[in-house]
Amino acid sequence: MTLKTILASTALCATLALGAVQAQAAQLVVGFSQIGSESGWRAAETTVTREQAKAHGVTLKFSDAQQKQENQISAIRAFIAQNVDAIFLAPVVATGWDPVLKEAKDANIPVILLDRLIDTQDPSLYLTAVGSDVVHEGNVAGTWLVGAVGTKPCNVVEIQGTVGSSPAIGRKKGFEQAIAGHDNIKIIRSQTGDFVRAKGKEVMESFIKAEDNGKNICAVFAHNDDMVVGAIQAIKEAGLKPGKDILVVSIDGVPDMLKAQMAGEDNASVELTPNMAGPAFDALIAFKEHGTIPPHFIQTKSKLLLPADAQAEYDEKKNLGY
Repeated sequence: MTLKTILASTALCATLALGAVQAQAAQLVVGFSQIGSESGWRAAETTVTREQAKAHGVTLKFSDAQQKQENQISAIRAFIAQNVDAIFLAPVVATGWDPVLKEAKDANIPVILLDRLIDTQDPSLYLTAVGSDVVHEGNVAGTWLVGAVGTKPCNVVEIQGTVGSSPAIGRKKGFEQAIAGHDNIKIIRSQTGDFVRAKGKEVMESFIKAEDNGKNICAVFAHNDDMVVGAIQAIKEAGLKPGKDILVVSIDGVPDMLKAQMAGEDNASVELTPNMAGPAFDALIAFKEHGTIPPHFIQTKSKLLLPADAQAEYDEKKNLGY
């Protein structure tokens, strides 16, 4: 970050803080532009965000973008027109946000990113971002695979998330960093499944067909659990045993993946908590009531989920709305 952008960000925060403290007495109204419901994790995030809004005494205006950036831009402009106190944005892609976020900035409405980051040269366009370190998530998945296969040759097929999205970019980068230097592990095929279960199954079917009915595949790495659940189905339909004939590793930690672990069909997943909104509301309220400027990135915790703990994890998550 350059000195210029740091000063711009600081100036915006100071301006927003002044207006925020003046408006602190009123109940907060927050507009939330959600990507859609492409996965169980996304549905749980929406549920938890609604619960956290209620718990924090915030009125939440919700907009489902159905995975289209143009819908999110329209929603943000509608929130600005309604003069909400803040906007939460889970961006479907990383680029193309500067003009509409500049409109929010000009309207003195702070924006908080949930789950995903954006590509911008002006960090003052958002107050803070709450999310996991997606590069670290990919690295944890790759590190697990390195330990699982040891020195055994291992051809990996990769099912990527939505092209251009920050999780897809970061998780791929982290995984590749983890397996770098382990020449026995190679990514032989990589294709997007758009974070969707049906597409994950479709992509895995094509991988299996292209790789001697799956005999040339050692492991599948998927950028989310929903795609890997689809991939597991494709492996089974090909007459192979997921988790044994083909190792399975992914990211999110959703209940359906935990059930697959209990069935011996999934080997590892890196948890992505659906509670991004709790820390976001805490930061927003502190900002509004006390002018406290939060760190520009609030990192949530994540952990490696393995079959031994699957039942306990499932019991905790089964009612979250996945």
